[in-house]
Amino acid sequence: MSTTPDGSGAVPDGTRRLRLLQLASLTSTVDRFAIAPLLVPIAASFSAPLAAAAGAAGGYFLAYGLMQVVWGVLSDRIGRVRVMRLALVGAVLGGVASVLAPTLAVLVVARVVTGACTAALIPAALVYVGDTWPAAVRQRPLSDLLAATALGTAVATAGAGLLADLAGWRVVLGTTAAGSAVLFVALRALPEPDGGRTTSRGIADAVLRPLAAVAGNRWARLVLALAFVEGAVVLGVLTYLAPALQAGGSSAALAGLAAGGYGVGAVLFSRVVRRLVGRLRAAALAGTGGGFLVVAWVFPLVAVHPVTVAAAGLCLGGAWAFLHSTLQTWATEVVPQARATAVALFATLLFLGSSAGTALGAPLADAGRFAPLFAAALVVSVPLALVAAWTRARYARRAT
Repeated sequence: MSTTPDGSGAVPDGTRRLRLLQLASLTSTVDRFAIAPLLVPIAASFSAPLAAAAGAAGGYFLAYGLMQVVWGVLSDRIGRVRVMRLALVGAVLGGVASVLAPTLAVLVVARVVTGACTAALIPAALVYVGDTWPAAVRQRPLSDLLAATALGTAVATAGAGLLADLAGWRVVLGTTAAGSAVLFVALRALPEPDGGRTTSRGIADAVLRPLAAVAGNRWARLVLALAFVEGAVVLGVLTYLAPALQAGGSSAALAGLAAGGYGVGAVLFSRVVRRLVGRLRAAALAGTGGGFLVVAWVFPLVAVHPVTVAAAGLCLGGAWAFLHSTLQTWATEVVPQARATAVALFATLLFLGSSAGTALGAPLADAGRFAPLFAAALVVSVPLALVAAWTRARYARRAT
């Protein structure tokens, strides 16, 4: 069956394929975001400081980021779906090792392995969309993927804390491992897209040439820089919303529910973005997302309370839906001849930024100094919002 879209932008059997891609995004996101509400229980179970337990999150994000290019190149060689299923085998093994970890050091290593493997899922899904849907309508299925990641975030942040209170943090990680096993089976029904594999044999064709194409494009370099900063101030600092509440005496369940406002906001606003694609310019979407991001960090600076944390999460979800979807779509089109590499590098920089934000925030969080952490996120968010909107508008003018 052909996977080539027709002139109307429709994809044969596109709804079924998109649902499977959403399931991949959901699974990856649940595994990634489940760790935040677990940091305090993990630290307590191993009698370790919060900064040490945060290594389980920071190590995961670092591995997740560094493996993007590896999986991207491999997906060009063996196919998008094959690479997802291969990675899921490693994710299941890493998840089982996490459940059985006897020490915090073993847990950190197990989470690094898991992050390195789940790293394949979302970029492969994004490139699958890029291979299959035309550029004119591509942000719509990409918004649907973002909705799935947002739902996964809400499920993870709210559900992980509740499940940890009821059954312990090991059960949470076991549940995410089981989800990876289910996805491995489900992806048998997803066909490879046309053009999803290359026939090049040399290392220059497979790796160096696409990397050079991306590195030599100034717009691509800009998008990658924006992704790094966004990862730090959104995903990196977001990790500490739940611990900030727990430091004030809230349970893991309540903290997770409040921080889960991020997922709720991303789900709701991704629906709005989907309707606005084609009606508003990309720069306007980016500017709107940047506004959400700036407002988000004001709330926990006023007070760290379940209501303010939920409001911050809701606004961060809006930022993710508007700003991140715009940057992500930009990454799929800025170097079309090296799309898989560009998307992989975009994800790499996003999660390296996330790892950097988590690592830089760990000492402040361990000392209970969350206000300076949220203030730093606010300060960085302002230029990020302005630069993203301004440069996206300039790119649109140059492209016409």
